[in-house]
Amino acid sequence: MTPADLAALLRAATLTVVRDHGLDDSVLPETVGVERPRHADHGDYSTNIALQLGKKLGVPPRELAGWLAEAFAATPGIDKSDVAGPGFVNVWLAADAQNTVVSTILTDGAAYGRGDALAGRKINLEFVSANPTGPIHLGGTRWAAVGDALGRVLGAQGADVTREYYFNDHGAQIDRFARSLDASARDLPTPEDGYAGDYIADIAARVVAAVPDVLDKPDADRVETFRSVGVDLMFTHIKESLHEFGTDFDVFTHEDSMFTSGLVDACIAELKSNGNLYEADGAWWLRTTDYGDDKDRVVIKSDGNAAYIAGDIAYYKDKRNRGFDLCIYMLGADHHGYITRLKAAAATLGDDPATVEVLIGQMVNLVRDGQPVRMSKRAGTVITLDDLVDAVGVDGARYSLIRSSVDVNIDIDLDLLTKQSNDNPVYYVQYAHARLSALGRNAAELGISASTDLLGLLDDPAEGELIRTLGDFGDVVATAADLREPHRICRYLESLAGAYHRFYARCRVLPLGDAAAEDIHRARLALCDATRQVLANGLGLVGVSAPERM
Repeated sequence: MTPADLAALLRAATLTVVRDHGLDDSVLPETVGVERPRHADHGDYSTNIALQLGKKLGVPPRELAGWLAEAFAATPGIDKSDVAGPGFVNVWLAADAQNTVVSTILTDGAAYGRGDALAGRKINLEFVSANPTGPIHLGGTRWAAVGDALGRVLGAQGADVTREYYFNDHGAQIDRFARSLDASARDLPTPEDGYAGDYIADIAARVVAAVPDVLDKPDADRVETFRSVGVDLMFTHIKESLHEFGTDFDVFTHEDSMFTSGLVDACIAELKSNGNLYEADGAWWLRTTDYGDDKDRVVIKSDGNAAYIAGDIAYYKDKRNRGFDLCIYMLGADHHGYITRLKAAAATLGDDPATVEVLIGQMVNLVRDGQPVRMSKRAGTVITLDDLVDAVGVDGARYSLIRSSVDVNIDIDLDLLTKQSNDNPVYYVQYAHARLSALGRNAAELGISASTDLLGLLDDPAEGELIRTLGDFGDVVATAADLREPHRICRYLESLAGAYHRFYARCRVLPLGDAAAEDIHRARLALCDATRQVLANGLGLVGVSAPERM
């Protein structure tokens, strides 16, 4: 029985109690919350529904809890129930009901933990979108890991997710990149506002190799060649790095296409027509303060050129034209202002601001030998995706970036992530999967098969803890999708690995020496198979491998 199954049973029992006592059943919530108590002697699960409803029903919470505990205890699948504190109700599951989780996992296989809460939703998930003026830096690398994991988690809840990269190939930063390549190819100093790093010299040399006469061209043509060819080479490198990192995109949209397609002009015309764009001081302003922004935004500057937000508006419109009902933007720590700005822009086009969600990611710091790592030779002044992967591998890099909430700054200890120890979180989880895989191989060599028909024998507290942890997986995935927090998957996996290691230390799975296999071994082997499956499913959701040998 999963927590969701239990919650449904408790709600049905609560509804019966309320009606039997002639009380108002309209105040019942749609779901009854259940949670795992910190102490095992407080039950398998606990609920505070009596505390929630007592005042609304005019019944002292502890008295209501007593009625509920009696009803819960009489519910099939529940062994016993009691009242704790001011009105908490503790519940112990019947062994047969608890152990059905194992059978469900083995039946569902790779589908276990998936749901349909987002079925029918068409979601555009835009992340990374780094300027093609250099390798992906550490902040972009965090989004490459978290964004990909979030896409997997949303998809696991039934959403139709499109992963999109917004290719910023329009604007001053591209001009600076082109002039930096041009200067490098001509052995001139880097322009004052240009880009440095070994990669600039590499790309400049590759442009010269691809267009041998580039240095003989007139100034404007030469710089334009470095721009067009150099940007293509840089972006090819970015795509290759992301692919090797396990992050692929469904769509690459060029910022420049918002202008060349006429969509920017069309949006401006629409906003003028609906009154949300007005002229003042020679410029055209968007009425974003009418929709929660702290100030109106210039869309067309006094010199007649479009401001950056013009492209943002057109890009949002483009996404909606493609049928997306939710547009999620994953932006860096310096983009807090974009939250209200993008929502307001949606509103000025007549859309519900809820069609826009903006996630802000905080900074990442690398530490080695207790000291910050600051320099990347290739990129000049920043740490890149390639640097991190070279240091700790794809799995270590992805897991370490995903396992913390994006709301917080994180320090990544490079020394820790290269250690094969339980202190290394990705090793700890992967080792549990590898250990379970080895156990399965050993059982096969001994001719011992798992049996779900014998699960009723699993009555050790460590077995119960492991089974209940397995049962939590679906709720964890659903919550991670609902809150856009894939780090919850990592933390769950670490909890599951811990429950498994404690179980393994206490309960013998295979017979000792030449002893014959018993029914308890077959039942425990089924539990181990289920645990291995859930570990694999969870690691898959964060794009980390589930090794069978380590």
